[in-house]
Amino acid sequence: MSANPPVYSDRVDGAQNPLVLVVDDTPENLDLVRAVLAQDYRIRVARDGVTALRLAVHHLPDLILLDVMMPEMDGYEVCRRLKADPRLADIPVIFVTGMSESEDESRGFDMGAVDYITKPISPPVLVRRVRTHLALRDHHRELESRVRQRTHELYQTRLQIIRRLGRAAEFKDSETGSHIVRMSHYARLIGQEAGLNDHQVDLLFNAAPMHDIGKIGIPDRILLKPGPLDENEWRIMREHPLIGAEIIGEHSNDLLHYSRLIALTHHERWDGTGYPHGLKGDDIPLIGRVAAIADIFDALTSPRPYKGAWTVADAAREIEQHGGSQFDPELLPAFRKALPKLERIKILYAEEALLDHDLKL
Repeated sequence: MSANPPVYSDRVDGAQNPLVLVVDDTPENLDLVRAVLAQDYRIRVARDGVTALRLAVHHLPDLILLDVMMPEMDGYEVCRRLKADPRLADIPVIFVTGMSESEDESRGFDMGAVDYITKPISPPVLVRRVRTHLALRDHHRELESRVRQRTHELYQTRLQIIRRLGRAAEFKDSETGSHIVRMSHYARLIGQEAGLNDHQVDLLFNAAPMHDIGKIGIPDRILLKPGPLDENEWRIMREHPLIGAEIIGEHSNDLLHYSRLIALTHHERWDGTGYPHGLKGDDIPLIGRVAAIADIFDALTSPRPYKGAWTVADAAREIEQHGGSQFDPELLPAFRKALPKLERIKILYAEEALLDHDLKL
């Protein structure tokens, strides 16, 4: 074996076979493992912990055979660092060691190793252990894939229910079905500029159609009244966030949780004068504050039986003037930054749009 084995080459014969990273500071042990496993597996070798960690990140091996007793960085520390890295944490690690005390084995398992092989290495034992743990990993991956698929299907089912319920609320109102499409996009774009992560933005986008679901519970004589509402009618109208929250219910599921919060809080105001609970400032959930701006922006820029559509510039000025009273002032820079994209959405979904259309650009 050469003094410096080729640890960085990316492909060898049988490139589709599982990749095993072998870490040992003794060349004879590396030669033995390579001779035993090379026929069925791709092999990468490292003679120290630092190289092993670098190779693990670069190649993402399917399994790691890790010597315990190495200079500078022992196998326990290498394993600890592997398990601390989300990219590497799921790679099975088998310790290869001359130590056989139960305390040593216990420490290795505590570090996250899946097995021990003692030196001197028995080739039949090595082959069986490697084969077993690779099979277990394949099985685990298959289960994870099935769980992801089922989770995706469940998410899509919930998403369709939310969209259909949102559509049902629109049929009760004088607003067009395009309102919830535009409002969902507006909320997504403002949320992105406000620094929400991709998962939060996705939830915000897909939960926003439920913001007015509570209008299902408002009598038509009030909801469809062509003129101004009197004080008693406004009292009833202001109940729709509570009705919406009750329709959705409380759930641990993120999508339904976001839907409920948006339905409940999108009419709260930064200064505490909103409804239904008069929440003030940061007591209003961030997604509710974002939805409030998105909802009002679409209401102002869309024609209604009782008013014409405002220009984007006029609507933006109106929202800016109410920063610190109706709207979270810290969200206004995000609104301004998103404004060109909001105008694009306004044009794109100016006509009646169905919710089962693709809502993404």
